[in-house]
Amino acid sequence: MDKNFILQTKLTENQIALFYLGQTGFLLKYQSDYILVDGYLTDYVDQNCCSERVSWKRRYPAPISPKELDFVQYVFCTHAHYDHADPNTLSTIAQRNPDASFFVSAAITDTIASYGISRERIRGLRCDQEITLRPGLTVAAVPAAHEELHPVGSDTYEEVGFRFTLGEISLFHSGDCCPYDGLEDKISGCDIFVLPINGRDYYRTNVCDIIGCFNSREAILLAKHCGAGLLVPVHFDLYDVNGANPSEFVDTLQFLNPSQRFHIFVPGERYIFEK
Repeated sequence: MDKNFILQTKLTENQIALFYLGQTGFLLKYQSDYILVDGYLTDYVDQNCCSERVSWKRRYPAPISPKELDFVQYVFCTHAHYDHADPNTLSTIAQRNPDASFFVSAAITDTIASYGISRERIRGLRCDQEITLRPGLTVAAVPAAHEELHPVGSDTYEEVGFRFTLGEISLFHSGDCCPYDGLEDKISGCDIFVLPINGRDYYRTNVCDIIGCFNSREAILLAKHCGAGLLVPVHFDLYDVNGANPSEFVDTLQFLNPSQRFHIFVPGERYIFEK
C-alpha cells in the first residue's frame, strides 16, 4: 500500500474507506478527511519491549511508512501502549505534517507530548463528550476496560475507545478493551464495530505481564447485542505472543450469530463501506 493508493481512492458522499495497518491500526477516509487510529508503523515494540519472559517480533512489516502519511488531518490513539501510540510513528507524522492534530484521552496527554509533539496540537478528550471535528464529522471517547477500567478522575480513563460519526455512518473502535457493565448502552446502534479478539489468560496476564482484551465470543456477543452492521476483528495477527486464531472467531460466529456481517482484513487492504 502506498500513498497514491489511498489518495486516489474515490468515494461517494455516503461511503467511507477503511485501510488496515495491522494490530488495531486503521486509516479512515471520509470525503476529503483522513483519520488515523492506533497507527503502529514501526518496530518500536520489538526494539524496546522484549524481556527474558517475552520476545516481541512482528509477523509482517508495516504496510506503509509513517513518512507517507503527511496528508492525515486527525490522529487518534486509544491508549499509551506502544502498539497503539507509537512514539516513532507519532513524532514522524508530527514532523511531516504540521497541520495534523492529535486526539487522546486527557489522561495521557503528557505522554504524547513527551514524544516531541507540541501541546497545542494535542486534544485531551474526556469521556462521553462528543466533539465536532468539522460539520458531519464527530467523535466521542468511550471508556475502555483493558481487563479493568482505569479511571483518572470522574470522566477520564487511561484507556478509551472512539465512537465516530462520519455523515450517516457510525463506527466504534474499542482499542484494547474487555466487556464491562454499561458499555453496550454507550455504543449501541453503530454501523461498524472494530473489536480486538486476542483474549486474555492467566499466563499472559500473570507470567508475561500482557494485559488482555475481548475474546471472540465476547466480541461477537457485544456486536450482536448492539446491532452492529459490520464486525471487524483485530489485534490477533501481528504478534504471536499475544495473538489468536481467526478461524476460532469464524467458528464461534457461526454458532452465536451466523447472520452477522464481518470482515477479516489482511495488512494494507482497503475496504469500502456504504450504509
